Amino acid sequence: MPLFNEQATLAELHRRLDAVLLLLGLPSEIVYVDDGSTDGTAAALAELAARDSRVRVIPLTRNYGQTAALAAGFDAAAGAVIVAMDGDLQHAPEEIPKLLNKLAEGYDIVSGWREQRQDNLWTRRIPSRIANWLMARLSGVALHDFGTTFKAYRAPIIKRIALYGDMHRFIPALASWRGARIAEVPIANIVRPQNRSHYGLSRTWRVMADLITVRFLLRYVTRPLHFFGPAGFACLALGMAGGSWVLATKVITGDPVFVEHGPLLLLSVLLIQSGVFLVGLGLLAELLTRIYVDGRHRRIYTVAQPIDLSADVWGRSEPLRPDDAILRQ
Repeated sequence: MPLFNEQATLAELHRRLDAVLLLLGLPSEIVYVDDGSTDGTAAALAELAARDSRVRVIPLTRNYGQTAALAAGFDAAAGAVIVAMDGDLQHAPEEIPKLLNKLAEGYDIVSGWREQRQDNLWTRRIPSRIANWLMARLSGVALHDFGTTFKAYRAPIIKRIALYGDMHRFIPALASWRGARIAEVPIANIVRPQNRSHYGLSRTWRVMADLITVRFLLRYVTRPLHFFGPAGFACLALGMAGGSWVLATKVITGDPVFVEHGPLLLLSVLLIQSGVFLVGLGLLAELLTRIYVDGRHRRIYTVAQPIDLSADVWGRSEPLRPDDAILRQ
C-alpha cells in the first residue's frame, strides 16, 4: 500500500486488513510504502511495525508519486501473490478474498472494477470513462477500469514489469504483452472518509502521454523502424514527386523556379529532409533496440512454466518446485 499523508485512516485500515488476513489464514505480510508523508504517517507506521511482526515499512526520501511507491512495494514484497490497494479506505480490505478467488482460477492479474462509481460526474466519472475506453482500444486489453490500484498479481509477473512515469495504471496492458492472463471483478467504490483526493484533472495530460508511450511499447518496441519508416518514406516520396515536377517544369518551359514554383520547391525540400530524418531516426532506434536486447542478453519472448522439471534440466540433485521454475525463466 502506497501512503501519502494517510495518518487519519491508517489505524482503521490496518485493523480491517488484519481481520481479513486472519480469516484467510495464509502466510502474509503487509508492506506499507510511505511516499514522503508530512502529517505523522511515518510515526504511525513505526508504531504499527513495533507491535505487528508482519508489517514492513518502506520509507521513501520524498514524495515520488504513486507509480514509484507501488514499484518500491513490488520490489520489497516477498509473497507469491501481491495485492496492491490504496491506503485511504476507498478500497475495502474485505474484498481481497474476491480478488484471490478469481486469481486462483488460473489468471495472472485480477483487476478491480469500480462498476458503480461514487465520484463527481463531470470531473471524475466522465473523464475516467473516456480514458478507460481509449486505453482498452489502444492496448487491446478489455478492462473497464484501468485506473484503480486495487489489483492482485502473481509475483513473477509484476516483478518483471519496469514502472516509471504514471505507468501503474497500464500494468495490465504491459503484462498482456508478456502473455499474462487478466481478469476483472466488480468492487465497491467507497467515498473517501476524508473526502479528498490527491489527484484531479491536472493529471489528464500525463495519462495521455503515458498512453501514447504504452501504445508504442506494445506494438513497436522491438521494431521501431516500422513506426518511423512509413511516415519517413511517405515524406520522401511526396518530396521527390514535388521536386521532380518542379524540375520537369523548369526543363520544359524554362520558367524561373523560385518565381513560379517557390512554395512547392521549398515544401518538397522540407518533405525530403523530414523523410531522411524519420528514416534515420528509425534506423538509430533499431540499433539502440539491438544493443539493449543483445547487450543484456534479453529475450524477446517470455516462457511459461517449463514442462520438464527433472533434476538434469537444471543440474540439481533435488527436484525443482514449480515456483523455482517460474523464477528461473
